[in-house]
Amino acid sequence: QVHLVESGGGLVQPGGSLRLSCEISGFTANVYAIGWFRQATGKEREGISCITTSTNTTYYHDSVKGRFTISRDSAKNAFHLQMNSLEPEDTAIYYCALDPTGWGYPMNTGYDYWGQGTQVTVSS
Repeated sequence: QVHLVESGGGLVQPGGSLRLSCEISGFTANVYAIGWFRQATGKEREGISCITTSTNTTYYHDSVKGRFTISRDSAKNAFHLQMNSLEPEDTAIYYCALDPTGWGYPMNTGYDYWGQGTQVTVSS
């Protein structure tokens, strides 16, 4: 059974940083993609970044480009989202998800496995 577990959320002041992690278990294929999504209260879920394991190609939504960085720790089967220069608008529940097709993008399809989410709150 595939499990994704996010960690690293919390409360941070505007301009601060957080590093989210997504640990994966139970998925044995070498080719897949990991995406990070977020959902703010009253808003639709949006895909903000993804990475493919086949080529390490990355994608960033315009709203996080230049501030967030997605990375992979192959040894630990984990993925990270480094979030810098956080803004109150970044407040949301953040989810990681796995796309077994390996494409990753577009981010509105293909993601079959999801974590439980971690809360990120940016506030002074």
